[in-house]
Amino acid sequence: QRLTADSTAFKSAVASTLGRLMAYKDEYEVARLYTSPAFSTALRSQFAEHGKLRFHLSPPLLARIDPSSGRPRKMAFGGWILPIFKLLTSMRALRGTAFDVFGYSSERRQERAMIVDYRELVMAVAVRLTDANMDAAVALVSEINEVRGYGPVKEAAMTAYQAKVRILQAAFEQEGTGHDG
Repeated sequence: QRLTADSTAFKSAVASTLGRLMAYKDEYEVARLYTSPAFSTALRSQFAEHGKLRFHLSPPLLARIDPSSGRPRKMAFGGWILPIFKLLTSMRALRGTAFDVFGYSSERRQERAMIVDYRELVMAVAVRLTDANMDAAVALVSEINEVRGYGPVKEAAMTAYQAKVRILQAAFEQEGTGHDG
């Protein structure tokens, strides 16, 4: 693909966005964060040693859906869950394999599909990138950064992204033709 002479903004947007998409926060990453020495240090520096830990989580295999909100209910877990987090952390090599029980959820499948779709979008934009459509290209490849959250929040953000990306693609196409419309 031929990029314009000054495509730094485009390359930076793609690199940071693709990195973020590939580093999604799944159950293994949440477990790693909770068992990290930095988390323990932060807890000790902010709270008394004799306090009880409570983790409010919505585990995909256990959480029930709240009928009024349609969202998974959070469940409270005590400090006893830390050894389970350590076990999950040690199992992160299973991520993306046939043995990854979390990888079968619709949310994880969607996250993997987003990476594939994003790469295809970047390739389609890169082959048509010019100085005239550079700003539109950067906006288009950066829009997926607005997809955040978990569960229903992420689903709503994905729906909004899909609508917005169509508008941004049209703007990119128009800028590429050199017509003002």
